[in-house]
Amino acid sequence: MRFKQLDEKDGLILEHLLDNGRISHAELGRFVNLTRAAVRERVNSLIEQGIIDKFTVIVNPLKAGKSMSVYLNIEVQWGLLETVADTLLADEEITSVYQMSGGPHLHVHALMDDQEHVERYLRKLQTIEGITNVHSEFLIRRFKEREGIQI
Repeated sequence: MRFKQLDEKDGLILEHLLDNGRISHAELGRFVNLTRAAVRERVNSLIEQGIIDKFTVIVNPLKAGKSMSVYLNIEVQWGLLETVADTLLADEEITSVYQMSGGPHLHVHALMDDQEHVERYLRKLQTIEGITNVHSEFLIRRFKEREGIQI
């Protein structure tokens, strides 16, 4: 996928950064045939334009002791949707909260230690005002996962 405002060099820079966000400007310059300074200017420009949103680290949840990846479809009362979302955002287990189309519900992803942790969290959800129903599923296997978009 190419952005209209990106030239070929910017696209190549983004491809390399998506593969390795810690790559140095000098090494990146060697890959895209630009000086370190020119690469730094282009990366800074991509940040200023909002094309690069952030640089981050992705932690492998299994290696960090989170063996359960749980997806929750949470039905809520319309008037309390924002309040419920804010409550969920404060929980350390929650990695993503999305408002979905088709009615007042949230699609939520959580990382949990084990099945007992899942059970405790589901009981906790029953105490949150505005939640009318919770459907939970846990991940068996990932076939593909990525952050953002590919260039």
